[in-house]
Amino acid sequence: MRKALIAGCAAVAIGAVAVTAVAQTPRNETFRMLELFGDVLAVVEQAYVVPVDNKKLIEAALGGMMTALDPHSAYLAPKGFDELRERTEGQYSGVGLTISSEAGLVKVISPMDGGPAARAGVQAGDVISVIDGASAAGLSVSDVSEKLRGAPGTSVAVTFLRDGSDPLEVTLTREVIKIESVTGRMEGEFGVIRISTFDDNTVRDLNRVIGELKTANPGIKGYVVDLRNNGGGLLSAAVGVSDAFLERGEIVSQRGRRPEQIDRWSAKPGDLTDGKPIVVLVNYGSASASEIVAGALKDHERATIVGLTSFGKGSVQTVIPLRGGQDGALSITTARYYTPSGRSIQKIGIEPDLEVSRSAAEARIVSRSSFVYSEAAYANSLDASIGASRRGAHTPQEAPGEDWPEDKDYQLERAFDVLRAGGDLAALAPAPAGIVVTPPNQQNAALAAE
Repeated sequence: MRKALIAGCAAVAIGAVAVTAVAQTPRNETFRMLELFGDVLAVVEQAYVVPVDNKKLIEAALGGMMTALDPHSAYLAPKGFDELRERTEGQYSGVGLTISSEAGLVKVISPMDGGPAARAGVQAGDVISVIDGASAAGLSVSDVSEKLRGAPGTSVAVTFLRDGSDPLEVTLTREVIKIESVTGRMEGEFGVIRISTFDDNTVRDLNRVIGELKTANPGIKGYVVDLRNNGGGLLSAAVGVSDAFLERGEIVSQRGRRPEQIDRWSAKPGDLTDGKPIVVLVNYGSASASEIVAGALKDHERATIVGLTSFGKGSVQTVIPLRGGQDGALSITTARYYTPSGRSIQKIGIEPDLEVSRSAAEARIVSRSSFVYSEAAYANSLDASIGASRRGAHTPQEAPGEDWPEDKDYQLERAFDVLRAGGDLAALAPAPAGIVVTPPNQQNAALAAE
């Protein structure tokens, strides 16, 4: 790099002579552009109005290079790499948000259960607009993450923007986020299993929770697996969770750049639920590992999927430490995920068997696809590779009316109805009074009339 800086200085001094030399000398385009990078850095170092931090500039350039590939490839500076390891181990200090960036805006993929942001009413799809009085426009995910994290007990003021609502201005007190990845409870004769993230502890915790539910309730009739607003996590955890409900068959495959780069994961005998009916709840905050589980159980007809089409993040990121992690790491997209039937998750998501919105407001968002936060909304997202695309704006099949009680979870209520019907949608009880039901052949027509 030192030679590049010297060459840059010479280019500034002699101008046209340097250009002529480049034009007359055949070079590999990659090396020519690397030299151009050195030239630009040298100009900035000498001519910018105030002194610059070259390390910060180079890290920003590395970050820009990776995000130009797709929304999920990233350069992680050493601090960011440490934070990533903390999250996958299940504990860190912050406000409890999974975030991503699109078109210069940082958006919430999902708030973490019980965290400061979730308690303040932050929702999937909210845009982070202002942090401690300073605009967040143009900041990277790493920049925003650094501003939101901090010592437990300290506070950060954040403004969130949401379609159709006034800005949400909240002061969040940072705390140690102890991610309890799996929790369980009984609702009548059914077990409800909430999986909030997929980390190193998820499979172990799932085994424990199911065991406790079965022991305390020998007559349990079925299970709801709630993956709503679960932004994903470790592939190994997603495979382990899927395996817990399957006796055999492929769970997921990932396919890389070359035809021979195919990896497959299959289930081993042993269904922890003893074949009881299962409903999986998803929404557009369900991403990545959540979609692997939902897709596997759907394709094997082991579960009925209820809710809204999931986020559509079907790409695989491999974390490659740089110099043992001393210089951070690259999180780079290396493959796509496919469900057992060969469907790509990428940009499409997992469509529910019974499409149900949680509220009338959520139904309005789905009816205007430009406001649905999904992988397909990214300008530079990886394509699906199979020629399919995500369903556009439409009126959901079922939606509660404006007077539906906010504290009553309509999606969960319908999940229980599906379990009572033994998973047979044809035998499903009619939607209760106050619910808007739109026949499939009228969904787009209903949208046009709005």
